[in-house]
Amino acid sequence: MKKILITGATGNVGLEVLAALQKLPHSFEVRAGVRNPAKDAEKITGILPTLVPFDFTDPATFRPALTGCDLLFLLRPPQLSEVQKYFKPLIDTAKETGVQCIVFLSVQGVESSTLIPHHTIEKLIVESGIPYVFLRPAYFMQNFTTTLLPDLRLRKRIFLPAGHAKFTLIDVRDIGAAAALILTDSAKHLYKAYELTNNEKLTFGEMAAALSQALDVTIQYESPNLLRFFWAKRRENVPTMLILVMIMLHYLPRFQKEPAITDWVEKLTGTPPVSFAQFILNHRKALHP
Repeated sequence: MKKILITGATGNVGLEVLAALQKLPHSFEVRAGVRNPAKDAEKITGILPTLVPFDFTDPATFRPALTGCDLLFLLRPPQLSEVQKYFKPLIDTAKETGVQCIVFLSVQGVESSTLIPHHTIEKLIVESGIPYVFLRPAYFMQNFTTTLLPDLRLRKRIFLPAGHAKFTLIDVRDIGAAAALILTDSAKHLYKAYELTNNEKLTFGEMAAALSQALDVTIQYESPNLLRFFWAKRRENVPTMLILVMIMLHYLPRFQKEPAITDWVEKLTGTPPVSFAQFILNHRKALHP
């Protein structure tokens, strides 16, 4: 029986990949890489993978988790940006243990964004010689139910240095569905890169307007300068590295080519992608201030 290791298994995307795999008919053994199997088991209730110890910051966990695995679903935790320190040893170990394919969760526009860690990770994977598939999703709508939620609920605002840049969007459930289908039929997707978006491009001002209408409360959008944004987040005890990631994610698009809308979600899954309006309705209770 072939085996798949899912990294980031208790995060937004990892949980959706596991859930989608559970719905598909396949003969793979699914391993969920988690820091503490005993503690993390409760986070994936209803999903039945084999839990194995895996920690991006502990290379000693790499080989036991990867040994015997045919496929690796790899993502980058947002707080980890030191590619050579954390990801090169992991990719090297995947090569040594005989992993036959890496499905890497990258980001849309990575090929022209040399500053972001995903660019270097993609390069390392290619250089390793391991067959790969790159998933390059748009801006996660679930950022509104995680990173951006405190500002949204406590201050009724979106506070990001994104200016008037337009962003393509994606629901992580659509990423999970696409990833699961690729993992269980990887041969037809090898060496391909899929940009995953829904069918709209919005500024954060437009997203604030959509949230205001759906939640029946005024949500303001404020685009601060970088210094103000940085210190506002530091006062909220957001780690410096995560603030820098937020700046790269939201500020750099102001100076980059506008991202393209693609139809890969529907082509891969047979289902239209979730719209931003539907996402708000699906998460109305969590989003409402």
